[in-house]
Amino acid sequence: MNSIYSVGQVNTYIKNMFNQDFMLNRIYIKGEVSNCKYHTSGHIYFSLKDETGTISCVMFAGQRKGLAFPMKDGDRVVAGGSVSVYERDGKYQLYAREITLEGAGLLYERFLALKKELEEMGMFAQEYKQPIPKYARKVGVVTAPTGAAIQDIRNIAGRRNPYVQLILYPALVQGDGAVQSIVKGIQTLDRLGVDVIIVGRGGGSIEDLWAFNEEAVARAIFDCRTPVISAVGHETDTTIADYVADLRAPTPSGAAELAVADIRTFFDSLENYQRKMDRAMENRLLMLRQNLKYYQTRLEHGSPRYRIQEMRTRLMDIEEKLEASMKNQIYLARQRLDIYIERMKGLSPLDKLNQGFSYVEDKQRHAVTSITQAEVGDRLVIRVTDGSLETEVKSKKQEERSVKNGTDRK
Repeated sequence: MNSIYSVGQVNTYIKNMFNQDFMLNRIYIKGEVSNCKYHTSGHIYFSLKDETGTISCVMFAGQRKGLAFPMKDGDRVVAGGSVSVYERDGKYQLYAREITLEGAGLLYERFLALKKELEEMGMFAQEYKQPIPKYARKVGVVTAPTGAAIQDIRNIAGRRNPYVQLILYPALVQGDGAVQSIVKGIQTLDRLGVDVIIVGRGGGSIEDLWAFNEEAVARAIFDCRTPVISAVGHETDTTIADYVADLRAPTPSGAAELAVADIRTFFDSLENYQRKMDRAMENRLLMLRQNLKYYQTRLEHGSPRYRIQEMRTRLMDIEEKLEASMKNQIYLARQRLDIYIERMKGLSPLDKLNQGFSYVEDKQRHAVTSITQAEVGDRLVIRVTDGSLETEVKSKKQEERSVKNGTDRK
């Protein structure tokens, strides 16, 4: 029994067959445009026909950069892309990526062949690209001396920085001798030591721009020691020179903007840096002053003079305290002395003597306070206020004492 497949399975199978075909994945088809419709989404739907048949085509919005002219019915074009199956309708169609007018088809094929060859040689590799100097002083220009390109470059450069020197090498940019003229211009300006070289011209057809698709020009740009900016045609135009150059500009005016720094922006940046530097210096000085004050304070506190002064102050305080303490001690001592003096006065023999009393002692200078201490015939010394008397004991007589109400009575 034979296998039965769905429509979707068959369409998918056929689509895979188309996708695996190398030729159908990279094919160029020429024909006359018909049923050309620009959709609001940006896609372009059209057909290519000739005397033998018709093929449906579509160019999606993301591929529109591959179309450099407004396509319309009746145009004879060469469309490059891939042929595949649209599964929903089961129809095959060309998915176009590049579309050129048929008159330029052969040139375009040469362009693709040379582009592929140079790319395989590594001439488009990013590691060979030289950086464009940020502040160029001398800018070389290889272009026609009377075209709109040089006028645009002059105007833009003059407006952005009138101090930049433009050095023009007047070159042929199309026709016989254009390739040699462009190559010589690049080499001459490279020897002059300019900072950057702009190579380009205004827009035109692929035939007009063809000099910039020649291998000799590509090699001159690649071998140039000076950074090169390509500015060929309009933004949608692309040449071999654009791929080899260190930087591609969409237009000659754009090249001038890339090569010449805006001096107003430069001055604004300088002023901004000046303000930042002033603020940084002020902050730095403020910090240094604070550090200086801090170390000065530490130095003052650590200075011998300060310590001597501090010790002198402490010594004066101690002296004052010591003096006050001594005065207080003297005052207290004097008070105690006065008390002792008064007490001594009460006990002083002199006071007793002044009151009519006398002090009696024997020859051994022992005080005689009782008749039992002396015998009749003993010699005694009687001391009075102004001297002493010697006497002899003639007799002894005991006196009687009576005590009444706690008082002595003689």
